[in-house]
Amino acid sequence: MRVAVLTISDKGSRGERVDESGPYIKDKMLEKGAKIVAFEIVPDELEQIIDKLIHYADDVGADVVLTTGGTGLSPRDVTPEATLAVIDRKASGFTEAIRVESLKATPNAMLSRAESGLRGSTIIINLSGSLKAVREQLDVLIPVLPHALEMLQGKEH
Repeated sequence: MRVAVLTISDKGSRGERVDESGPYIKDKMLEKGAKIVAFEIVPDELEQIIDKLIHYADDVGADVVLTTGGTGLSPRDVTPEATLAVIDRKASGFTEAIRVESLKATPNAMLSRAESGLRGSTIIINLSGSLKAVREQLDVLIPVLPHALEMLQGKEH
């Protein structure tokens, strides 16, 4: 599995905050046998996020793009809009499952606007920005990603 990790954070991109969730995603996916094909931080700028998502899917050939950050209600949180701008088809089950599980831990999970979908043969999934939330969310996602990729690639299931 070829995975790209994109942290979306104004403060992180300026070096004013240490990114904990991006490195955690990277390490966790490596632990599960994935190959990390991209690992970057960008500010909460719609066009920059769109450009990165397209680049990872179309040029780098990532199987999965995991974003972290920019999914809340803040005026600068535009990750869901960037994702919707680049996907061909929605795959809402990923983010629905995450929200269901996250609501068991905190009612604030309902504030997430995270999206998920497909661009060609790439799965793009928005995760929260907090390390605690990302840990919980990856526990939901990791078991289903291999089967999801098999289905997307047209393999028997």
